[in-house]
Amino acid sequence: MSKSTKSETGPNPFSELTKMFEQFKVPDVDMSALADARRKDIDALVEANKTAYEGMQALASKQAEMLQQAMEGIKTAAGSMGADPAKQAELARHACEKTLADMKELAEIARKSQADAMASITQRATQNMQEIKKMMQPK
Repeated sequence: MSKSTKSETGPNPFSELTKMFEQFKVPDVDMSALADARRKDIDALVEANKTAYEGMQALASKQAEMLQQAMEGIKTAAGSMGADPAKQAELARHACEKTLADMKELAEIARKSQADAMASITQRATQNMQEIKKMMQPK
């Protein structure tokens, strides 16, 4: 992630915010640090959204792969099933087991994606608390 002062769409809005904060000369408050902290908050949200998006892409990709495998399995089963009840029962049991395994895998992908997205927000919240404590200390 780039930390440049300009975005792809124009000037950095945080430089304007910093200038605005500096106009309000509040004693013992570093307005520049305050604006920088808000920029870091937004960076953390952007990172969390990026992680969540990548997780959803992985989930969709896995679902497409599972659908393709299921269709191949149906095609194979239709060609070889015949009228043998034992074979039909075995194919049904196998399909159920595969479905359960697939559901567990999808749930794990979703869980990991959410955990990864929350990690950047949690990390930023911890940093934010440390910054607030530092700002509140008498100089």
